[in-house]
Amino acid sequence: MKETSSGGVVVRNGKVLILKKFRGDWVLPKGRLEEGENIRQAALREVLEETGVSGTIKEYIGYLKYNYKHSNGEIVNKTVHYFLMYDLDNTIPVPQREEGFFLCYYMDFRSAIKKLRYGAEKNMVKKAYQLIQRNNKK
Repeated sequence: MKETSSGGVVVRNGKVLILKKFRGDWVLPKGRLEEGENIRQAALREVLEETGVSGTIKEYIGYLKYNYKHSNGEIVNKTVHYFLMYDLDNTIPVPQREEGFFLCYYMDFRSAIKKLRYGAEKNMVKKAYQLIQRNNKK
């Protein structure tokens, strides 16, 4: 089975937004595409749903792929797309408790990279930082 998700590396004032799950993992906001959505629409919706933050997409960062075993035993081939986003309205982030999140806040890139649970998400944050640095030099 194939599954596609989309999410964002959301930046405000040089800091990146990350979420902490009840079980302790720090992650980036992301989620599955809904019917009729493209990856950009899903990324914006998921960031808003999981954090309460309205973002605007600056550019595509990249994607990661991995496999996991679904609760029904089926192997799922998952692709997750990430976008560099900026916070539009300086909203105070609020974690979506129904999805298992209890903390949500902005931290500097270095701290976010240290806290994130998954190496692939750490790499997305590093790539976002590089894109920002490159764009600032233009």
